[in-house]
Amino acid sequence: MHRLIMLAALLLVGAAPAAAAPAAMPPVLTLRERATLHDRLLADRLDTIVPKLMREQGIDMWVLVAREYVEDPVVMTMLDAENLHARRRTILVFFDPGAGKPVERLTVSRYGLAGLFQPAWNPEAEPDQWKALAKLIAARDPKRIAINSSALSQFADGLTLSQFEGLSAALPPAMRARFVRTDELAVGWLEARTPAEMKVYPQLLQVTHAIIAEALSNKVITPGKTTANDVRWWMREKVSSLGMTVWFHPSLSIFRKGQAAALQEDAVIQPGDMLWTDFGITYLGLNSDVQQLGYVLKPGERDAPKGLRDGLAAANRVQDALTSSYRVGLTGNQVLAAARAKAIAAGLTPSIYSHPIGFHGHGAGSSIGFWDNQNADPRGERPIRPNTAWSIELNAKARVPEWDNQEIEFRQEENAFFDGASVRYLDGRQTAFHLIGPAK
Repeated sequence: MHRLIMLAALLLVGAAPAAAAPAAMPPVLTLRERATLHDRLLADRLDTIVPKLMREQGIDMWVLVAREYVEDPVVMTMLDAENLHARRRTILVFFDPGAGKPVERLTVSRYGLAGLFQPAWNPEAEPDQWKALAKLIAARDPKRIAINSSALSQFADGLTLSQFEGLSAALPPAMRARFVRTDELAVGWLEARTPAEMKVYPQLLQVTHAIIAEALSNKVITPGKTTANDVRWWMREKVSSLGMTVWFHPSLSIFRKGQAAALQEDAVIQPGDMLWTDFGITYLGLNSDVQQLGYVLKPGERDAPKGLRDGLAAANRVQDALTSSYRVGLTGNQVLAAARAKAIAAGLTPSIYSHPIGFHGHGAGSSIGFWDNQNADPRGERPIRPNTAWSIELNAKARVPEWDNQEIEFRQEENAFFDGASVRYLDGRQTAFHLIGPAK
């Protein structure tokens, strides 16, 4: 009953709640409940986001073509919960007739995709799928036909060469001249988050944080016995037991006094170690991407050494420099420069490499720095848009007096939402270490 009440609440479209401190593991929906919610969220997106984007860009038709197992990244996010892949060749068509009329959603395929698209092909009447598409386009006579082909964004480059050739061959030269290669529709669709989605997204982060908290505890770690790989695989198993998936294999590194490089894999966790994890899961089509820190207490210790605590606080201050620098219309490169200037002026040593998140862990939109490039980059030239979700990923370097002034990267990553005015964390952020007690 509790789960059904929660599902009903999630289906309501409304403003996202304010971010809260990390919560305990919320109830996880069954696969069937997830499917219902997935399709409701998708219908809302199709009704609201696509028409807005097409009209902003002056596009009256958008054609997406995908083949089974070689799907356009956009098409994969437009399939209903029971269609896990394109069927043979799936063609989606959006057409804006203008005059304030609703945007048509058509599919030149055998299936209507849970009623989200109107089937527009009868193979018995016209066996050639490309000819059926050509007739549909000719009947509507669009002035600008958007296709997903891009040299810059992989998310807007889903139309393969063979499918472009098939589409082109089916149309007369005059109609082919109306093709518009644009990133704006694909990237705009993928990066935009709706109010309904933002009622769900914080729960994904609650699950993520709860798993990390358990992984970095004595429930999982026995100092002197447990290895980094033991923890990584425990996290994979935990996610699988919840009927979810990870979108990358979890990372766990051990930072130790006197060790120049982080220890990994079969290294055994010991008292006095600082632990770093990078972990992300997929739920309801959305992704999380979180990095947090733990500390293994030595006998008699009640907290991490002050130098480590100060390092985490420095990373929090870099987060503040970044999140306070978001402005609608600024590019990712401009946000990066502003945030770095603030952090450096405050005496910090920052490295910022943040990115959009949503349907993909490393999502569509403007990048804000890279770990190997803290200068302007072509991938950071897209303006920041409101109603987008972000992985606030960065580190601050600091020297730890208790570790003989050893310089350590204090890495942090938390997921947040930019509403156009401010950035807020979806489920809070880490400000204190996860503490693992000594072996009993």
